[in-house]
Amino acid sequence: MKISKEFRWEMGHRLPFHEGLCKNIHGHSYYLVVEVEGELNENGMVIVFYDLSKAVKPIIDEFDHAFMCWENDKEVKNFLEKLNMKRVIVNYHSTVENICNDFTSRISGELNKIQGSKFISVTVRISETPNSSAEKTVFFS
Repeated sequence: MKISKEFRWEMGHRLPFHEGLCKNIHGHSYYLVVEVEGELNENGMVIVFYDLSKAVKPIIDEFDHAFMCWENDKEVKNFLEKLNMKRVIVNYHSTVENICNDFTSRISGELNKIQGSKFISVTVRISETPNSSAEKTVFFS
């Protein structure tokens, strides 16, 4: 059985290596779908939606209305620090693919902490625009 829950957040970023418009400071209204596949528990549920939200919401709260900055983007990093802006400094370029990798790792780690669960996989799909997204599936052992 598969269940899913949707989340949204706003975040700014830039891709300093990019040769097009994405080298500029800009932002997106990100849309996240977390799909959990697993066996039904004694109550007929894969996971309680509240528990899924508890696993994902702190991640969303960290990134919501923040600027994601690659740790080696010194000019923007210094600017954000000088103005004391909400920021998330990461060791990767803020492509939707890298963000999806990061979120998948974090979410699967949180789901692993839920005792008695019989999860098969978790799929994380992040859209940065209505027609641009990345998706990753991790299988539990």
